[in-house]
Amino acid sequence: MSNIPPTNPLIKPDDENGSFFNRELSWLAFNERVLANSFDSRIPLAERLRFITIAANNLDEFYMVRLAGLYQLRIRGFTTLPEQNTSIDDLISKITERAKQLEVRQLKQLNSILDECSNVGIFLTQEEDLSSQDIKWLKNWYEVNILPLLAPTTLDPSHPFPFIQNSGKGVFFELYSATSDIVNSVILIPENVQRFIKLPDNGIRVLCIETVIKIFINIIYPNHKIKSCGMFRLLRDSEIEIDDEADDLILQFETALRARRRGNAVNLTISDSLSKEVIAFFSNQLHLKSTQITISPGYIGITDFSGFLDFLKQSMFFTPYRARFPQRILDFKGDCFAAIRNKDIIIHHPYESFDVVLRFLEQAALDPQVLTIRQTLYRTSIDSPIVKALVTAAENGKTVSALIEIKARFDEENNIQLARVLERAGVQIAYGLVNKKIHAKLSLITRREAGQLMSYAHYGTGNYHPVTAKSYTDLSYFTANPEICRDAWRIFNYLTSHIEPENFEKVVLSPFSSAKWFLEHIESEIKAAKDGRPSGIWMKTNALVDKDIIDKLYEASQAGVKIQLIVRGICCLRPKVKGLSDNITVKSIIGRFLEHSRVYVFANGGKFLSDKNIVIMASGDLMPRNLYQRVETFIPLENETVRAQVLEQVMLALLKDTSNCWELQSDGTYIKQKYSENNFSSHTYFMNNPSLSGLGSLAVPD
Repeated sequence: MSNIPPTNPLIKPDDENGSFFNRELSWLAFNERVLANSFDSRIPLAERLRFITIAANNLDEFYMVRLAGLYQLRIRGFTTLPEQNTSIDDLISKITERAKQLEVRQLKQLNSILDECSNVGIFLTQEEDLSSQDIKWLKNWYEVNILPLLAPTTLDPSHPFPFIQNSGKGVFFELYSATSDIVNSVILIPENVQRFIKLPDNGIRVLCIETVIKIFINIIYPNHKIKSCGMFRLLRDSEIEIDDEADDLILQFETALRARRRGNAVNLTISDSLSKEVIAFFSNQLHLKSTQITISPGYIGITDFSGFLDFLKQSMFFTPYRARFPQRILDFKGDCFAAIRNKDIIIHHPYESFDVVLRFLEQAALDPQVLTIRQTLYRTSIDSPIVKALVTAAENGKTVSALIEIKARFDEENNIQLARVLERAGVQIAYGLVNKKIHAKLSLITRREAGQLMSYAHYGTGNYHPVTAKSYTDLSYFTANPEICRDAWRIFNYLTSHIEPENFEKVVLSPFSSAKWFLEHIESEIKAAKDGRPSGIWMKTNALVDKDIIDKLYEASQAGVKIQLIVRGICCLRPKVKGLSDNITVKSIIGRFLEHSRVYVFANGGKFLSDKNIVIMASGDLMPRNLYQRVETFIPLENETVRAQVLEQVMLALLKDTSNCWELQSDGTYIKQKYSENNFSSHTYFMNNPSLSGLGSLAVPD
């Protein structure tokens, strides 16, 4: 196995007492762990390349949102972070340095992976490797498929520097004219032009589009010679601000999305083959400081290499995994309502098929006894079968309400179009709350049974998105429990009426009560430890940032409460510090699937894995935005089988994972467990072991 180095330390904690890691540096450490999987030779070659492109895409978003946000604060006159003593300039310097180190590692590892590809007959070909026959074919292909789409701009007083949209890329040429004058030209590469072209032979030889443009520059500029040329790519500020008093939310978002394409330049990556004068020219035109420019000695736009995966053989990917369909549903001849009415069921994606969620809604759409369907949509696609089911239900005369969160970052435009599609079909559309995101994943179906109304609810930790459900680990909870269904109705009523809900029976809801609920339950564990009773906390979350909860966890550690945290991404808590967090361990699981579910467990006066433990699944992480600025659901799992599955199968396997596990040290370094034949992979375990609540007739009797 390739050597997988630990991530870098987080430099130093944010506060003077040394108890909090900076969230931006912690996020970069997460992306280092993602990239590290590309070094692991146990992982198939194509998947290692995929990890590089994921890390590159993550880093793009970091520049466009997090770093751009710090620049915005500085523009507005802030010198320190609000409510902190951290210097914005110092923080920008630290995270820029670390982000650029990550860029260098990405490029170096990309080159290494491409070398491995060439060893197995898959080549990213350069100009000097082309034969005359290749050039002849390429010229014809280029003139037919690419040239009509290009709009070269010669830079002179009458032709100013062209606008480059967010994530825009192109090729810059310094040319000698026939009279030996210098001609500067920019050729932007349209968004809809493919990055890679396969040559028509039996082998697999691929060229980058920028190479092809360079080869045939004389078609655009006859009798010119290249002095220098290179590629560039620009990232812009992509955060959206919406007026809280906006009357027309859709119109506001359409305007903001157009503005996003023209946001302030944040980061430029440019080829080192271009002269210092050209780099200075870009800096001047885009108003960028030198720290915002990355001079690259290799490929630019590494995210595009996800397209290179199309040329790799199936044997270079993970063996395809076919998700199981829950036997419990099959035992009831596919009748979701009968199965749920019989007993609560929880589905563990992607190990169990997302098709069960789809079948739940499709059955509701066609069932004449179903009267209403209420649905939240955060991230999905217009062609999603979920959307088709809602359209069918509306066309069949059912009352269908869809709460669409158009503020889902980078999915805003898609969600606006989605709203219009549903609205045309007769679905009642609500856009939720202007100042709070609807992040809860929730369906509620009301059905007439034996002359009475019966409700069925689905709560999820992930989005209603069939594609991501194949790679994100999430939980789907189906229940006909009257109390939990009534709570679902209260949530939907709040989302459409905007009247603050009261008297929840089971569910804990952000932004109203979740922070208080967590603090109270951590306090209960503190009291139990001090009284000599069993205590302990297990938490699985994607991010741990909230200061009040971290402080309370420190207090619990000092009281003797054993705390095990599984935090995939950002973790501002500092574990293993003597006298502060001796009893806290933090691990991050990065593997074949993206850990996305949230589970919170409190011992509640009993040993772990006992029936006294409180088990909660949730849509939200432990960040201030999830606790105070979003609508999030925290659902108690009380059904015996469902509870046992999450506690004894899911959480226990994740805590035992030694194959995909990185452990956070007190200095902020993450260290991956050394490989051995005895390593345990939770992902492999889940693929091979059916879930408890979905077993149905396959369960072995006692």
